[in-house]
Amino acid sequence: MSTRTYDPITPHTVAFLGMGVMGAPMAGHLARAGHQVTVYNRSAAKAQAWVKEYGGKLAATPREAAAGAQIVFACVGNDDDLRSVVLGTDGAFAGMARGALFVDHTTASAEVARELYAAAGERGLDFVDAPVSGGQAGAVNGLLTVMCGGDAAAFERAKPVAMAFSRAFTLIGPSGAGQLAKMVNQICIAGIVQGLAEGIHFGQSAGIDMKLVLDVIGKGAAQSWQMDNRGKTMVDDQFEFGFAVDWMRKDLGLCIDESRRNGASLPLTALVDQFYGDVQKQGGGRWDTSSLIRRLKRKG
Repeated sequence: MSTRTYDPITPHTVAFLGMGVMGAPMAGHLARAGHQVTVYNRSAAKAQAWVKEYGGKLAATPREAAAGAQIVFACVGNDDDLRSVVLGTDGAFAGMARGALFVDHTTASAEVARELYAAAGERGLDFVDAPVSGGQAGAVNGLLTVMCGGDAAAFERAKPVAMAFSRAFTLIGPSGAGQLAKMVNQICIAGIVQGLAEGIHFGQSAGIDMKLVLDVIGKGAAQSWQMDNRGKTMVDDQFEFGFAVDWMRKDLGLCIDESRRNGASLPLTALVDQFYGDVQKQGGGRWDTSSLIRRLKRKG
């Protein structure tokens, strides 16, 4: 459990859709900060467990969760999951009052963000796409980095409430810009992890003490979050934690699809995506993304 403190803020009535490994702790921070939280999850057991731990209310549908909420937060799996909790007669938009705000923390496409922004506007609602970086540990500790797209006024309404689980909450640009920034984030991570995997594999093949090497080069230009937090577990062949390969492949697929629209060339990203496909074939779909090194060892 996080020991973080919360800045005082006027309590809000909020809803949170999606009680996964990210959504549940994020909603927990909202409750600890004093907000009145109603939760919804497709499998009710997770939502029930959240209410048992944090209090608040349990809703049977997204529409019921959103009724009366000033802000509705969501963190679900993909574009289709997002549409399923937002649109339709049981969707959140159907339950939200005019002027209410929907903040989406799902890593999804910029296309669906713009689609839902437009649909929200037609109903007199506000919509901000706000994907996060920091992983499960960032969610648990309330230290997520959040990249936002949408209108400035809506962003300013969301920020003080969302800072309950964020260390940075930044408006990147208009609708869809948050999702595009998250794609940049994932593109950068993919290249860094592959380089780190190759470096460690090279050092181990050469017979040198890689934990010592990581301590040394981690003080120089090669330093990165991945090296600091995943380097030694890669040396120890430990991957039963962290951000799953299956999720990373979903994210890189979004990046590659968007590159086809905007004309960007992503040769390394496409290659690392294929490498993650090899890891999945090894049974590593739920392994941490740092498991790229296992592919190199198998190849060797």
